[in-house]
Amino acid sequence: MRTLICGSLAFDSIMVFQDHFKHHILPDKIHMLNVSFLVPEMRREFGGCAGNIAYNLKLLGGEPLIMATVGDDFAAYGERLDSHAISRDYIRHVAGTYTAQAFITTDLADNQITAFHPGAMNYSHQNDVRTVPNVKLGIVSPDGRDGMLSHVRGFHEAGVPCVFDPGQGMPLFTGDELLECVHKSSYVILNDYEAELLQSRTGEALATLARHVEALIVTRGAEGSVIYAAGKQLDIPAARPAAILDPTGCGDAYRSGILYGITRGLDWETSGRLGSLMGAIKIAQRGGQNHRPGRDEIASEFHTQFDYHYE
Repeated sequence: MRTLICGSLAFDSIMVFQDHFKHHILPDKIHMLNVSFLVPEMRREFGGCAGNIAYNLKLLGGEPLIMATVGDDFAAYGERLDSHAISRDYIRHVAGTYTAQAFITTDLADNQITAFHPGAMNYSHQNDVRTVPNVKLGIVSPDGRDGMLSHVRGFHEAGVPCVFDPGQGMPLFTGDELLECVHKSSYVILNDYEAELLQSRTGEALATLARHVEALIVTRGAEGSVIYAAGKQLDIPAARPAAILDPTGCGDAYRSGILYGITRGLDWETSGRLGSLMGAIKIAQRGGQNHRPGRDEIASEFHTQFDYHYE
């Protein structure tokens, strides 16, 4: 049941500015911007798409393997993976680089200013998915551009089913490259904005793109998700969250449910609902990896929400 998760590992430094940006940024001076914000509130979170997906898949009882590139500052993240028994056998250290990291400043109106440093992510193409034995399923989530392309091609050559999850990396690719990734993957997963962008970039409608894969999945936040599979459109309801605190990482949590469902042979209606539940559990906690439900708790909540057991 080993699932190889290709993507980013990152640190997220999140700061809160106790005012509104608009009070300090003058519209007529935007061409000579020079501002400083005092941020007395700050927290550092473990993140990155691969890290978030693997964390959630482990909660479900899956066996995630992370393939990523990291920098000299990775030690604390590595210890965290060890504490959760998540393998880092295929995480490559790139000397002289930083691990990818985002610096996010949020004001009182939830406006955000973000700076993202890719660091070691730019070397993700140095990894080769074909070197990993006994993999049942792979996913290519946002990472360095060349790495994403090589990982999709590598899974295809190895005959390993692959989920193409371009996410925020989609603008890096041409329409032809996106079509190649769809054609060489077994599954595609996107949010609703990314779905529109994929159609625009490739010139093909979702229904047409879905014919090339076993399933094409579009998440829609609080409106649930849609799964196109076997010529059908399945509407998946959203699970009810206990609280709505932070959407960071909810999409990654959803993807863990889909991956678990594929490896366990669950039907799409159940896999989609499990993804929705994982997203709802995550949104009730701040950060991408601070929710800690056990397998029994997840199974019980699934039964409560959907009135049947998923396995």
